[in-house]
Amino acid sequence: MSAPQAAPRPLNATTYDAGARPQVRIVHLGLGAFHRAHQAWYTERAGDGWGIAAFTGRSPEAARQLAGQDGLYTLVERAADGDHHAVIGAEVQAHDGADLHTLSTLLAHPDVAIVTLTVTEAGYRLAPAADGQPARLDADDDVVATDLAALRAHYEGGNFTLGTGGLDGRVVRTTAGRLLVGLAARRAADGWPIAVVSCDNLPGNGAAARASVLGLAERVDPLLAAWIGGNVSFVDSSIDRITPRTTEADRASVAEATGYDDAAPVVTEPFSSWVLAGDFPAGRPAWETAGAMFVEDLEPYERRKLWLLNGAHTLMAYAGVLRGYATVSEALADERISGWVEEFWDAAARHLQEEQLDIPGYRAALRDRFANPRIAHHLAQIGQDGSLKLAARAVPVYRAERGAGRDGTAALRLLAAWMDRVDVQIAAAEDVQDPAAERIATAASGTGTDQTAALLAVVDAALAAEPETVSAVHGLRGTFTD
Repeated sequence: MSAPQAAPRPLNATTYDAGARPQVRIVHLGLGAFHRAHQAWYTERAGDGWGIAAFTGRSPEAARQLAGQDGLYTLVERAADGDHHAVIGAEVQAHDGADLHTLSTLLAHPDVAIVTLTVTEAGYRLAPAADGQPARLDADDDVVATDLAALRAHYEGGNFTLGTGGLDGRVVRTTAGRLLVGLAARRAADGWPIAVVSCDNLPGNGAAARASVLGLAERVDPLLAAWIGGNVSFVDSSIDRITPRTTEADRASVAEATGYDDAAPVVTEPFSSWVLAGDFPAGRPAWETAGAMFVEDLEPYERRKLWLLNGAHTLMAYAGVLRGYATVSEALADERISGWVEEFWDAAARHLQEEQLDIPGYRAALRDRFANPRIAHHLAQIGQDGSLKLAARAVPVYRAERGAGRDGTAALRLLAAWMDRVDVQIAAAEDVQDPAAERIATAASGTGTDQTAALLAVVDAALAAEPETVSAVHGLRGTFTD
Protein backbone atom coordinates (compact mmCIF):
# COMPACT_ATOMS: atom_id res chain seq x y z
CA MET A 1 0.00 0.00 0.00
CA SER A 2 1.52 3.34 -1.04
CA ALA A 3 1.97 6.18 1.45
CA PRO A 4 -0.67 8.91 1.23
CA GLN A 5 0.37 12.02 -0.65
CA ALA A 6 1.08 15.13 1.39
CA ALA A 7 -1.57 17.83 1.19
CA PRO A 8 -0.64 20.56 -1.31
CA ARG A 9 0.97 23.66 0.18
CA PRO A 10 -0.43 27.14 -0.47
CA LEU A 11 1.49 28.96 -3.19
CA ASN A 12 3.16 32.14 -1.94
CA ALA A 13 6.59 33.70 -1.47
CA THR A 14 7.09 31.84 1.82
CA THR A 15 6.37 28.35 0.52
CA TYR A 16 7.91 28.82 -2.93
CA ASP A 17 11.38 30.26 -3.59
CA ALA A 18 10.80 32.63 -6.48
CA GLY A 19 14.14 34.37 -5.97
CA ALA A 20 14.55 38.12 -5.80
CA ARG A 21 11.37 39.84 -6.92
CA PRO A 22 11.76 42.36 -9.74
CA GLN A 23 11.18 46.08 -9.33
CA VAL A 24 7.83 47.45 -10.52
CA ARG A 25 8.46 49.15 -13.86
CA ILE A 26 5.21 48.25 -15.64
CA VAL A 27 1.64 49.03 -14.62
CA HIS A 28 -1.05 46.84 -16.16
CA LEU A 29 -4.76 47.67 -16.38
CA GLY A 30 -7.16 44.77 -16.89
CA LEU A 31 -5.80 41.97 -14.75
CA GLY A 32 -7.02 38.69 -16.17
CA ALA A 33 -5.93 35.32 -17.45
CA PHE A 34 -4.78 36.50 -20.88
CA HIS A 35 -2.50 39.17 -19.44
CA ARG A 36 -0.90 36.61 -17.15
CA ALA A 37 -0.48 34.10 -19.99
CA HIS A 38 0.93 36.70 -22.36
CA GLN A 39 2.50 40.01 -21.24
CA ALA A 40 3.52 38.73 -17.80
CA TRP A 41 4.93 35.55 -19.34
CA TYR A 42 7.00 37.54 -21.86
CA THR A 43 8.23 39.82 -19.08
CA GLU A 44 9.18 36.86 -16.92
CA ARG A 45 11.06 35.17 -19.76
CA ALA A 46 12.92 38.37 -20.66
CA GLY A 47 14.55 38.04 -17.24
CA ASP A 48 15.90 41.57 -17.00
CA GLY A 49 14.33 42.71 -13.75
CA TRP A 50 11.07 44.30 -14.87
CA GLY A 51 8.15 43.73 -12.52
CA ILE A 52 4.44 44.40 -13.01
CA ALA A 53 1.83 46.01 -10.77
CA ALA A 54 -1.55 44.93 -12.13
CA PHE A 55 -4.99 46.43 -11.55
CA THR A 56 -8.30 44.67 -12.08
CA GLY A 57 -11.14 45.95 -14.23
CA ARG A 58 -14.68 45.40 -12.97
CA SER A 59 -14.13 42.93 -10.10
CA PRO A 60 -11.37 43.03 -7.48
CA GLU A 61 -11.45 39.23 -6.99
CA ALA A 62 -8.42 38.47 -9.19
CA ALA A 63 -6.40 41.02 -7.21
CA ARG A 64 -7.42 39.43 -3.92
CA GLN A 65 -6.41 35.99 -5.14
CA LEU A 66 -3.04 37.08 -6.50
CA ALA A 67 -2.21 39.35 -3.57
CA GLY A 68 -2.84 36.38 -1.26
CA GLN A 69 -0.17 34.49 -3.22
CA ASP A 70 2.32 37.40 -3.31
CA GLY A 71 1.63 37.70 -7.04
CA LEU A 72 2.83 34.16 -7.80
CA TYR A 73 0.77 31.84 -10.00
CA THR A 74 1.21 28.70 -12.08
CA LEU A 75 1.16 28.95 -15.87
CA VAL A 76 0.09 25.68 -17.49
CA GLU A 77 1.09 25.25 -21.14
CA ARG A 78 -1.37 22.61 -22.31
CA ALA A 79 -0.18 20.72 -25.36
CA ALA A 80 -1.92 17.78 -26.98
CA ASP A 81 0.60 15.40 -25.38
CA GLY A 82 0.72 16.85 -21.85
CA ASP A 83 1.09 19.86 -19.54
CA HIS A 84 4.12 21.95 -18.66
CA HIS A 85 3.98 23.95 -15.41
CA ALA A 86 5.93 27.09 -14.49
CA VAL A 87 5.53 29.52 -11.62
CA ILE A 88 5.50 33.13 -12.85
CA GLY A 89 6.94 35.82 -10.58
CA ALA A 90 6.80 38.92 -12.78
CA GLU A 91 3.45 39.98 -11.25
CA VAL A 92 4.83 41.75 -8.18
CA GLN A 93 1.66 43.57 -7.08
CA ALA A 94 -2.08 43.09 -7.66
CA HIS A 95 -4.61 45.82 -6.86
CA ASP A 96 -8.29 46.63 -7.13
CA GLY A 97 -8.77 48.76 -10.25
CA ALA A 98 -10.68 51.31 -8.15
CA ASP A 99 -7.55 52.03 -6.07
CA LEU A 100 -6.72 55.34 -7.74
CA HIS A 101 -4.33 56.38 -4.99
CA THR A 102 -1.99 53.41 -5.58
CA LEU A 103 -2.34 53.76 -9.35
CA SER A 104 -1.42 57.45 -9.20
CA THR A 105 1.50 56.81 -6.85
CA LEU A 106 2.93 54.18 -9.19
CA LEU A 107 2.51 56.23 -12.35
CA ALA A 108 4.09 59.26 -10.67
CA HIS A 109 7.25 57.24 -10.01
CA PRO A 110 10.09 57.66 -12.55
CA ASP A 111 10.93 53.93 -12.51
CA VAL A 112 7.56 53.08 -14.07
CA ALA A 113 8.07 53.22 -17.83
CA ILE A 114 5.14 51.36 -19.39
CA VAL A 115 1.39 50.91 -18.99
CA THR A 116 -0.10 47.84 -20.70
CA LEU A 117 -3.82 47.36 -21.30
CA THR A 118 -6.12 44.34 -21.76
CA VAL A 119 -9.62 45.78 -21.40
CA THR A 120 -11.45 44.25 -24.45
CA GLU A 121 -12.67 46.15 -27.49
CA ALA A 122 -15.61 47.58 -25.58
CA GLY A 123 -13.38 48.95 -22.84
CA TYR A 124 -12.16 51.86 -24.97
CA ARG A 125 -15.66 53.34 -25.19
CA LEU A 126 -15.23 54.54 -28.78
CA ALA A 127 -17.93 55.83 -31.08
CA PRO A 128 -18.62 53.91 -34.31
CA ALA A 129 -16.30 55.31 -36.96
CA ALA A 130 -16.88 55.58 -40.69
CA ASP A 131 -14.24 54.18 -43.02
CA GLY A 132 -11.06 56.23 -42.96
CA GLN A 133 -12.12 58.27 -39.95
CA PRO A 134 -9.93 58.30 -36.84
CA ALA A 135 -11.12 56.65 -33.66
CA ARG A 136 -12.82 58.95 -31.17
CA LEU A 137 -14.25 58.71 -27.68
CA ASP A 138 -18.00 58.16 -27.45
CA ALA A 139 -18.86 61.17 -25.29
CA ASP A 140 -22.55 60.19 -25.42
CA ASP A 141 -21.87 56.91 -23.63
CA ASP A 142 -23.51 56.99 -20.18
CA VAL A 143 -20.45 55.59 -18.40
CA VAL A 144 -18.17 58.10 -20.14
CA ALA A 145 -20.51 60.95 -19.16
CA THR A 146 -20.49 59.83 -15.52
CA ASP A 147 -16.69 59.62 -15.54
CA LEU A 148 -16.37 63.07 -17.10
CA ALA A 149 -18.59 64.63 -14.46
CA ALA A 150 -16.55 63.06 -11.66
CA LEU A 151 -13.20 63.92 -13.23
CA ARG A 152 -14.16 67.56 -13.78
CA ALA A 153 -15.53 67.90 -10.26
CA HIS A 154 -12.25 66.79 -8.68
CA TYR A 155 -9.67 68.42 -10.95
CA GLU A 156 -7.78 71.40 -9.59
CA GLY A 157 -4.38 72.92 -10.22
CA GLY A 158 -3.41 70.40 -12.89
CA ASN A 159 -4.16 67.29 -10.82
CA PHE A 160 -7.03 65.24 -9.45
CA THR A 161 -8.03 65.31 -5.80
CA LEU A 162 -8.05 61.86 -4.23
CA GLY A 163 -8.86 60.57 -0.76
CA THR A 164 -11.66 61.69 1.55
CA GLY A 165 -14.03 63.95 -0.33
CA GLY A 166 -12.04 63.45 -3.52
CA LEU A 167 -12.31 61.26 -6.58
CA ASP A 168 -13.83 57.83 -5.94
CA GLY A 169 -12.36 55.01 -7.99
CA ARG A 170 -15.67 53.18 -7.90
CA VAL A 171 -17.29 56.14 -9.67
CA VAL A 172 -14.58 56.39 -12.34
CA ARG A 173 -15.21 53.16 -14.22
CA THR A 174 -13.60 53.58 -17.63
CA THR A 175 -10.03 52.46 -18.13
CA ALA A 176 -9.28 55.77 -19.85
CA GLY A 177 -10.61 57.70 -16.85
CA ARG A 178 -8.48 55.77 -14.38
CA LEU A 179 -5.44 56.02 -16.60
CA LEU A 180 -5.98 59.76 -16.99
CA VAL A 181 -5.87 60.17 -13.20
CA GLY A 182 -2.52 58.38 -13.13
CA LEU A 183 -1.08 60.34 -16.05
CA ALA A 184 -2.06 63.62 -14.41
CA ALA A 185 -0.14 62.52 -11.31
CA ARG A 186 2.90 61.75 -13.47
CA ARG A 187 2.72 65.15 -15.12
CA ALA A 188 2.44 66.85 -11.72
CA ALA A 189 5.40 64.87 -10.33
CA ASP A 190 7.96 65.68 -13.00
CA GLY A 191 6.45 64.84 -16.36
CA TRP A 192 8.60 61.85 -17.29
CA PRO A 193 7.63 60.31 -20.64
CA ILE A 194 5.90 56.93 -20.67
CA ALA A 195 4.58 54.34 -23.14
CA VAL A 196 1.03 52.95 -23.18
CA VAL A 197 0.76 49.57 -24.93
CA SER A 198 -2.67 48.28 -25.92
CA CYS A 199 -2.89 44.47 -26.00
CA ASP A 200 -6.49 44.13 -27.13
CA ASN A 201 -7.89 42.50 -30.25
CA LEU A 202 -8.88 45.50 -32.33
CA PRO A 203 -7.23 47.13 -35.32
CA GLY A 204 -5.17 50.20 -34.49
CA ASN A 205 -5.35 49.43 -30.79
CA GLY A 206 -2.71 52.04 -29.94
CA ALA A 207 -4.74 54.70 -31.74
CA ALA A 208 -7.84 53.47 -29.92
CA ALA A 209 -6.14 53.89 -26.54
CA ARG A 210 -4.90 57.32 -27.53
CA ALA A 211 -8.35 58.45 -28.69
CA SER A 212 -9.96 57.20 -25.51
CA VAL A 213 -7.50 58.89 -23.13
CA LEU A 214 -7.15 62.13 -25.08
CA GLY A 215 -10.90 62.31 -25.61
CA LEU A 216 -11.36 62.54 -21.84
CA ALA A 217 -8.32 64.76 -21.27
CA GLU A 218 -9.43 67.35 -23.81
CA ARG A 219 -12.76 67.66 -22.01
CA VAL A 220 -11.13 68.00 -18.59
CA ASP A 221 -8.11 70.20 -19.32
CA PRO A 222 -6.64 70.99 -22.76
CA LEU A 223 -3.22 71.59 -21.14
CA LEU A 224 -3.24 68.09 -19.68
CA ALA A 225 -4.24 66.75 -23.10
CA ALA A 226 -1.35 68.66 -24.70
CA TRP A 227 1.11 67.16 -22.20
CA ILE A 228 -0.18 63.66 -22.94
CA GLY A 229 0.12 64.30 -26.68
CA GLY A 230 3.77 65.27 -26.28
CA ASN A 231 4.95 62.82 -23.63
CA VAL A 232 2.91 59.62 -23.87
CA SER A 233 3.66 57.13 -26.63
CA PHE A 234 0.74 54.90 -27.63
CA VAL A 235 2.18 51.64 -28.94
CA ASP A 236 0.29 49.31 -31.27
CA SER A 237 0.55 45.58 -30.72
CA SER A 238 -0.82 42.37 -32.17
CA ILE A 239 -1.25 39.66 -29.54
CA ASP A 240 -2.00 35.96 -29.82
CA ARG A 241 -2.29 33.14 -27.31
CA ILE A 242 -5.41 31.07 -26.78
CA THR A 243 -6.24 31.24 -23.07
CA PRO A 244 -9.49 29.61 -21.94
CA ARG A 245 -11.11 30.19 -18.57
CA THR A 246 -9.53 28.32 -15.68
CA THR A 247 -11.77 25.65 -14.16
CA GLU A 248 -11.87 23.89 -10.80
CA ALA A 249 -10.56 20.81 -12.58
CA ASP A 250 -7.55 22.86 -13.74
CA ARG A 251 -6.87 23.98 -10.16
CA ALA A 252 -7.06 20.40 -8.95
CA SER A 253 -4.69 19.17 -11.67
CA VAL A 254 -2.17 21.90 -10.82
CA ALA A 255 -2.23 20.92 -7.15
CA GLU A 256 -1.70 17.26 -8.03
CA ALA A 257 1.11 17.95 -10.50
CA THR A 258 3.01 20.62 -8.54
CA GLY A 259 2.15 20.06 -4.88
CA TYR A 260 0.94 23.66 -4.56
CA ASP A 261 -2.60 24.83 -3.93
CA ASP A 262 -2.85 27.68 -6.46
CA ALA A 263 -6.10 29.67 -6.39
CA ALA A 264 -5.22 31.50 -9.63
CA PRO A 265 -3.48 29.25 -12.17
CA VAL A 266 -3.69 30.07 -15.88
CA VAL A 267 -4.05 27.47 -18.64
CA THR A 268 -2.85 28.37 -22.11
CA GLU A 269 -1.55 26.84 -25.32
CA PRO A 270 2.18 26.43 -26.07
CA PHE A 271 1.99 28.90 -28.99
CA SER A 272 2.36 32.62 -28.39
CA SER A 273 2.92 35.72 -30.52
CA TRP A 274 3.46 39.40 -29.79
CA VAL A 275 4.26 41.96 -32.50
CA LEU A 276 4.75 45.60 -31.48
CA ALA A 277 5.27 48.91 -33.26
CA GLY A 278 5.96 52.19 -31.49
CA ASP A 279 8.29 54.07 -29.18
CA PHE A 280 9.26 53.31 -25.59
CA PRO A 281 10.67 56.65 -24.40
CA ALA A 282 11.50 55.40 -20.89
CA GLY A 283 12.81 51.96 -21.90
CA ARG A 284 11.31 48.49 -22.03
CA PRO A 285 12.09 44.86 -21.20
CA ALA A 286 13.99 42.79 -23.75
CA TRP A 287 10.76 41.08 -24.80
CA GLU A 288 12.38 40.06 -28.08
CA THR A 289 14.51 37.53 -26.16
CA ALA A 290 11.22 35.81 -25.27
CA GLY A 291 10.05 35.79 -28.89
CA ALA A 292 8.32 39.16 -29.34
CA MET A 293 8.83 41.02 -32.63
CA PHE A 294 9.35 44.77 -33.04
CA VAL A 295 8.41 46.08 -36.48
CA GLU A 296 7.99 49.39 -38.25
CA ASP A 297 4.61 48.52 -39.76
CA LEU A 298 2.27 46.42 -37.66
CA GLU A 299 -0.73 46.60 -39.97
CA PRO A 300 -0.07 43.46 -42.07
CA TYR A 301 0.47 41.32 -38.95
CA GLU A 302 -2.62 42.83 -37.39
CA ARG A 303 -4.71 41.95 -40.44
CA ARG A 304 -3.35 38.41 -40.53
CA LYS A 305 -4.26 37.76 -36.92
CA LEU A 306 -7.62 39.56 -36.88
CA TRP A 307 -8.83 37.96 -40.08
CA LEU A 308 -7.40 34.44 -39.96
CA LEU A 309 -7.37 33.58 -36.26
CA ASN A 310 -10.01 35.89 -34.82
CA GLY A 311 -12.23 35.74 -37.89
CA ALA A 312 -12.28 31.95 -37.81
CA HIS A 313 -12.97 32.04 -34.08
CA THR A 314 -15.93 34.37 -34.66
CA LEU A 315 -17.35 32.12 -37.37
CA MET A 316 -17.06 29.05 -35.14
CA ALA A 317 -18.44 30.92 -32.12
CA TYR A 318 -21.81 31.34 -33.81
CA ALA A 319 -22.03 28.53 -36.38
CA GLY A 320 -20.56 26.06 -33.89
CA VAL A 321 -23.08 26.84 -31.15
CA LEU A 322 -25.93 26.72 -33.68
CA ARG A 323 -24.76 23.22 -34.63
CA GLY A 324 -24.56 22.09 -31.00
CA TYR A 325 -20.88 22.44 -30.14
CA ALA A 326 -19.29 24.01 -27.07
CA THR A 327 -15.58 24.35 -27.92
CA VAL A 328 -13.36 25.32 -30.85
CA SER A 329 -11.92 21.83 -31.28
CA GLU A 330 -15.41 20.31 -31.41
CA ALA A 331 -16.59 22.85 -33.98
CA LEU A 332 -13.56 22.42 -36.23
CA ALA A 333 -14.11 18.65 -36.31
CA ASP A 334 -17.44 19.31 -38.08
CA GLU A 335 -16.78 19.01 -41.83
CA ARG A 336 -19.21 21.79 -42.76
CA ILE A 337 -17.74 24.27 -40.27
CA SER A 338 -14.23 23.26 -41.27
CA GLY A 339 -15.14 23.97 -44.90
CA TRP A 340 -16.61 27.37 -44.02
CA VAL A 341 -13.43 28.24 -42.13
CA GLU A 342 -11.29 27.29 -45.14
CA GLU A 343 -13.50 29.37 -47.46
CA PHE A 344 -13.13 32.38 -45.18
CA TRP A 345 -9.38 31.85 -44.95
CA ASP A 346 -9.14 31.67 -48.74
CA ALA A 347 -11.00 34.96 -49.05
CA ALA A 348 -8.88 36.70 -46.42
CA ALA A 349 -5.60 35.27 -47.74
CA ARG A 350 -6.17 36.91 -51.11
CA HIS A 351 -5.64 40.24 -49.32
CA LEU A 352 -2.64 39.16 -47.23
CA GLN A 353 0.07 39.09 -49.88
CA GLU A 354 3.05 40.35 -47.87
CA GLU A 355 5.76 37.67 -48.07
CA GLN A 356 6.82 37.98 -44.43
CA LEU A 357 3.38 36.86 -43.27
CA ASP A 358 3.88 33.23 -44.44
CA ILE A 359 0.14 32.67 -44.80
CA PRO A 360 0.35 28.92 -45.67
CA GLY A 361 2.44 28.25 -42.57
CA TYR A 362 0.20 30.43 -40.42
CA ARG A 363 -2.94 28.60 -41.59
CA ALA A 364 -1.38 25.20 -40.91
CA ALA A 365 -0.37 26.32 -37.42
CA LEU A 366 -3.89 27.62 -36.75
CA ARG A 367 -5.41 24.28 -37.70
CA ASP A 368 -3.11 22.49 -35.26
CA ARG A 369 -3.88 24.99 -32.50
CA PHE A 370 -7.65 24.91 -33.03
CA ALA A 371 -7.67 21.11 -33.08
CA ASN A 372 -5.88 20.75 -29.73
CA PRO A 373 -8.53 18.83 -27.76
CA ARG A 374 -6.95 19.67 -24.41
CA ILE A 375 -7.53 23.42 -24.79
CA ALA A 376 -11.23 23.85 -24.04
CA HIS A 377 -11.70 27.22 -25.71
CA HIS A 378 -15.41 27.80 -25.19
CA LEU A 379 -17.42 29.24 -28.06
CA ALA A 380 -19.77 31.15 -25.73
CA GLN A 381 -16.79 33.12 -24.39
CA ILE A 382 -15.49 33.90 -27.89
CA GLY A 383 -18.94 34.99 -29.04
CA GLN A 384 -19.23 37.92 -26.65
CA ASP A 385 -19.12 41.51 -28.04
CA GLY A 386 -20.01 40.21 -31.49
CA SER A 387 -21.01 43.54 -33.03
CA LEU A 388 -17.53 44.95 -32.42
CA LYS A 389 -15.68 41.81 -33.46
CA LEU A 390 -17.57 41.42 -36.72
CA ALA A 391 -16.84 45.02 -37.66
CA ALA A 392 -13.11 44.33 -37.38
CA ARG A 393 -12.98 40.78 -38.70
CA ALA A 394 -15.74 40.11 -41.23
CA VAL A 395 -16.55 43.51 -42.74
CA PRO A 396 -13.01 44.37 -43.98
CA VAL A 397 -12.67 40.99 -45.72
CA TYR A 398 -16.09 41.41 -47.35
CA ARG A 399 -15.23 44.89 -48.60
CA ALA A 400 -11.86 43.71 -49.92
CA GLU A 401 -13.53 40.84 -51.78
CA ARG A 402 -16.20 43.10 -53.26
CA GLY A 403 -13.52 45.56 -54.31
CA ALA A 404 -11.83 42.72 -56.19
CA GLY A 405 -15.08 41.86 -57.99
CA ARG A 406 -16.07 38.82 -55.90
CA ASP A 407 -19.29 38.29 -53.93
CA GLY A 408 -17.73 38.04 -50.47
CA THR A 409 -20.04 35.22 -49.37
CA ALA A 410 -17.43 33.64 -47.09
CA ALA A 411 -17.20 36.83 -45.02
CA LEU A 412 -20.95 37.46 -44.99
CA ARG A 413 -21.44 33.98 -43.51
CA LEU A 414 -19.99 35.27 -40.20
CA LEU A 415 -22.63 37.99 -40.08
CA ALA A 416 -25.46 35.62 -40.91
CA ALA A 417 -24.35 33.12 -38.25
CA TRP A 418 -24.23 35.90 -35.64
CA MET A 419 -27.76 37.02 -36.56
CA ASP A 420 -29.12 33.48 -36.28
CA ARG A 421 -27.40 33.06 -32.93
CA VAL A 422 -28.88 36.37 -31.69
CA ASP A 423 -32.34 35.14 -32.71
CA VAL A 424 -31.89 31.97 -30.66
CA GLN A 425 -30.63 33.89 -27.62
CA ILE A 426 -33.49 36.38 -27.65
CA ALA A 427 -36.10 33.67 -28.16
CA ALA A 428 -34.66 31.87 -25.11
CA ALA A 429 -34.58 35.12 -23.08
CA GLU A 430 -30.79 34.85 -22.77
CA ASP A 431 -28.64 37.93 -22.28
CA VAL A 432 -26.74 39.00 -25.38
CA GLN A 433 -23.28 39.92 -24.09
CA ASP A 434 -22.53 42.93 -26.26
CA PRO A 435 -22.06 46.67 -25.65
CA ALA A 436 -24.81 47.21 -28.25
CA ALA A 437 -27.19 44.74 -26.57
CA GLU A 438 -30.13 47.18 -26.46
CA ARG A 439 -29.76 48.09 -30.14
CA ILE A 440 -29.45 44.41 -31.01
CA ALA A 441 -32.65 43.56 -29.12
CA THR A 442 -34.52 46.35 -30.90
CA ALA A 443 -33.20 45.30 -34.30
CA ALA A 444 -34.03 41.65 -33.68
CA SER A 445 -37.67 42.48 -32.97
CA GLY A 446 -38.32 42.82 -36.69
CA THR A 447 -38.82 40.10 -39.27
CA GLY A 448 -37.48 39.04 -42.65
CA THR A 449 -35.05 41.21 -44.56
CA ASP A 450 -36.01 44.19 -42.40
CA GLN A 451 -34.60 42.38 -39.36
CA THR A 452 -31.45 41.40 -41.27
CA ALA A 453 -30.91 45.02 -42.34
CA ALA A 454 -31.49 46.31 -38.82
CA LEU A 455 -29.03 43.85 -37.29
CA LEU A 456 -26.49 44.59 -40.01
CA ALA A 457 -26.81 48.29 -39.19
CA VAL A 458 -25.64 47.58 -35.64
CA VAL A 459 -22.39 46.27 -37.10
CA ASP A 460 -22.00 48.61 -40.08
CA ALA A 461 -24.57 51.21 -41.09
CA ALA A 462 -23.11 51.64 -44.58
CA LEU A 463 -23.49 47.94 -45.42
CA ALA A 464 -27.04 47.98 -44.12
CA ALA A 465 -27.84 50.65 -46.72
CA GLU A 466 -26.77 48.34 -49.57
CA PRO A 467 -29.80 46.24 -50.65
CA GLU A 468 -27.58 43.71 -52.45
CA THR A 469 -25.53 43.07 -49.29
CA VAL A 470 -28.62 42.79 -47.09
CA SER A 471 -30.14 40.29 -49.54
CA ALA A 472 -26.93 38.24 -49.64
CA VAL A 473 -26.71 38.06 -45.84
CA HIS A 474 -30.39 37.20 -45.55
CA GLY A 475 -29.94 34.38 -48.07
CA LEU A 476 -27.33 32.76 -45.81
CA ARG A 477 -29.50 32.81 -42.72
CA GLY A 478 -31.04 29.55 -41.61
CA THR A 479 -28.34 27.49 -43.38
CA PHE A 480 -26.26 26.58 -40.35
CA THR A 481 -28.31 23.70 -38.99
CA ASP A 482 -29.12 21.96 -42.29
